[in-house]
Amino acid sequence: MQPTRPGRPDPRAQAQQAQLAASLAGAVDLAAVKARSEAAARAQAAPPPGAAPAGAPGSAVVDVTEATFQAEVLDRSFQVPVVLDLWAEWCGPCKQLSPVLERLAAEGGGSWVLAKVDVDANPALAQGLRVQGIPAVKAVWQGQLVAEFTGAIPEEQARQFVTELVRATTGGAVPGAADQEAEVEDPRLDAAEAALERGDLAAAEAAYQAIVDAEPDHPVAELALRQVQLFRRADEAGPDALAQADAAPDDVAAQTRAADFLLGTGDVEGAFDRLLDVVRRTAGEDRDQARKHLVELFGVVGDADPRVGAARRQLTLALY
Repeated sequence: MQPTRPGRPDPRAQAQQAQLAASLAGAVDLAAVKARSEAAARAQAAPPPGAAPAGAPGSAVVDVTEATFQAEVLDRSFQVPVVLDLWAEWCGPCKQLSPVLERLAAEGGGSWVLAKVDVDANPALAQGLRVQGIPAVKAVWQGQLVAEFTGAIPEEQARQFVTELVRATTGGAVPGAADQEAEVEDPRLDAAEAALERGDLAAAEAAYQAIVDAEPDHPVAELALRQVQLFRRADEAGPDALAQADAAPDDVAAQTRAADFLLGTGDVEGAFDRLLDVVRRTAGEDRDQARKHLVELFGVVGDADPRVGAARRQLTLALY
């Protein structure tokens, strides 16, 4: 990109920056910055899972459609983990697995929710969830997919799956209104979220930094700050970072800038793979620089994302 004269901003650069900032603000929402508060607030207003009759909205076992997916899966996952059972009437293995999951959900007493999705009646959901075969089971926690398996499995394994899911998320606690209120309301986040909405990453970073300075363990601001810092680096790197990194494969700084850009625009696996390749090909300080940057990106994405677990295993293999 050619430098511009003082006071004469490059329209193409402005357009690229606005487009990237908008996409990054959306990525923060997906990572549960703004969406976390909004969805948790809606979940708080709903009855605790298990309070409604089976099959009705708010029960421990609920039939989900495209129209109710937001409320019964995404919003509810800010209360308790939600296990999606994707099935069809013609599917024999589904008829073996579904009753097992329904029984386990009833036993769970509201510690998790089973959301049943008929893939034939809801093809857009099946496509959006990338269902390759059924029965397919996917676990959602705080708006993100965190675990999954395909095919009918024995009850013992299904029980282990949901037990480990609940232990890793809520520890088995059934949500109450008093527990939710403190998490939902935090007016200090308003300035940061408003900055994200208008694409002002610098202002968003400053607002999150002020919260973290006052409360280092804040459940939203600490992660959001790391994300916005990444997005600012991605914004500064720009699309040219990829071509520059490809032209200089041994330049670790160029590779980290490219990884930042990829992650900032949503290509999580591409960002991880680029730095894993550097770790495999280098040694000494270069390898350590790539490793540290990759671990930093793991923290931005979060350990709940299965792609982080897969990349961590690849990193271990590359190092040892």
